[in-house]
Amino acid sequence: MLVIAGVIRIDPSRREEAIREAVEVARATRREPGCISYAFSADLEEPDLFRVFEEWESQEALDRHFETPHMLTFQGRVAGLGVKEMTVEKYRVESVGPVV
Repeated sequence: MLVIAGVIRIDPSRREEAIREAVEVARATRREPGCISYAFSADLEEPDLFRVFEEWESQEALDRHFETPHMLTFQGRVAGLGVKEMTVEKYRVESVGPVV
């Protein structure tokens, strides 16, 4: 399994637009084969901060995701949101279990 996690900072005046874009791409992405979970979270204290968290069955599923029309559209629109920082990383997960 792959986990994608990171932060995106945008122009805070574009927050509502960013939320609309994130909801649209998340809904479409969750229907993709190989997508286990896909979520954006708007930070409650910092209006310019969003977090992204994704789980994918395989690298192949993630590669297909980046070629979908909704993802290509989203990537084009993100540039217009005044992105100030984007740090997103991929983790390969060998096992999953309870915290305790």
